[in-house]
Amino acid sequence: MRLVIKEKEVLRLNRMIEWLIYMLGYTVVFIIVAKLFKSVYIDENHFFIYSTFITLIIYILKKTLKPILVTLTIPITGLTLGLFYPFINLFILKLADWIFGKHFDLKNIFIALFVAILLSIMNFLVEEIIKKIIKKVKHHE
Repeated sequence: MRLVIKEKEVLRLNRMIEWLIYMLGYTVVFIIVAKLFKSVYIDENHFFIYSTFITLIIYILKKTLKPILVTLTIPITGLTLGLFYPFINLFILKLADWIFGKHFDLKNIFIALFVAILLSIMNFLVEEIIKKIIKKVKHHE
């Protein structure tokens, strides 16, 4: 399996590896937040299974629904100088909360906003890691 793939003269990270990096990041954020704050509930009987499923659903929503939401909210995001962006993540979190019902519950909106901000930071860090990997491979060619 190749780490970096060249498509139409553009380098990109292998989608499977990119997916694994994102899943690891989301899972770590959810485990930390669920253990620190009691207002984030993940079913204790199968904690790691539900954490993994939650991160999978959030990843799918971020790849499908988030681009649409970002496009629709460009005026609001521009007026707030980008401060509205975490609210898109908050919406995706609350949608995942609704999908999982009693197995995942964000009881406090402020903690949910905090999780959304953490996910935004984690997304930024993962994108920077991916850029560095691609830059390193490009430099060695």
